[in-house]
Amino acid sequence: MHMADALVAPAVAGTMYACSAAAAGWAVKKVQEEDDPKKVPLMGVMGAFVFAGQMINFTIPGTGSSGHLCGGMLLSAVLGPFAGFLTMIGVLLIQCLLFADGGLLALGCNIWNMAFYGCFIGAGLLWRRIMKNGPDKKKITYASVIGCILTLQLGALSVTAETLASGITELPFAVFAAAMQPIHLVIGLVEGLITAAVLCFLYEARPELIWTGDSGKSAAGAKKPKLSFRKVLLALTGAFILIGGALSLAASANPDGLEWSIQKITGSAELAASGPVHAAAGRIQSLTSLLPDYSIPDRETMLGTSLSGIFGGLAVIVLCIAVCYLFGLFRKKGRHEQNQ
Repeated sequence: MHMADALVAPAVAGTMYACSAAAAGWAVKKVQEEDDPKKVPLMGVMGAFVFAGQMINFTIPGTGSSGHLCGGMLLSAVLGPFAGFLTMIGVLLIQCLLFADGGLLALGCNIWNMAFYGCFIGAGLLWRRIMKNGPDKKKITYASVIGCILTLQLGALSVTAETLASGITELPFAVFAAAMQPIHLVIGLVEGLITAAVLCFLYEARPELIWTGDSGKSAAGAKKPKLSFRKVLLALTGAFILIGGALSLAASANPDGLEWSIQKITGSAELAASGPVHAAAGRIQSLTSLLPDYSIPDRETMLGTSLSGIFGGLAVIVLCIAVCYLFGLFRKKGRHEQNQ
């Protein structure tokens, strides 16, 4: 669901940048109130895992389309909605700047559509409510599937609303929505099942990692962990390297749900962008994208995909940890002791 710059007008892009920035500021403030240093490496590794997972497009049978993991629900079910939202921003920022995946002008839209709903609606409202008396595998599966379906529907609807507000006449709202909503219903179902599988593994391995909300009952006391926290981090790190470096080579070549919907209406998976603002954003992105489209420039080789998967995941880890230290996240106790 990464929107290209051609789908948004500068005014709409600016508005969505402002909305996403306000949500990010709120998230930073809330995370600064937490005191859980273990979340610093967890943000990085979970972000890398989601980055790698997004590289694997799975085929939607009988449609000629494909979908991929979004990740907002998965991140927030472990990190909480605020840290999950900041981690998703890190993933989307790396994708945009280093790989030209999603437009720079449209980044505010993509953060809102792919991160806000999954983190704050799916996890902050739905997940928290379902887990209020403590998690179990049935609750995790139910919340994951329902949450992913709901949040992808909201994200898909936002894409169509943003193109409507941008005056993209090639994509009439009713026709565009009629294409986007059903295909993302299926994608949301698959993402929900993937999310449930990962979270059930974490629940078995280290039950206290499952976020239940401020008033929720933790699973830590009721269920004995099977792996140490360090081993869980190593398992997630190994998984992101395997997925990004190897399994990404088997990704479907079919257009994703957004591209498929555009192609179905216009006959092409992409629209042409025009105007000085779009041109400036494109020039900046061409300078920052080291591996555009997850490939080595001017070389057709699978090495580019594998390199992108590993390099991108490591970049997400570095960015997330750097942000944590830059803004003093998860260090409330340390700051209090220093003040004394």
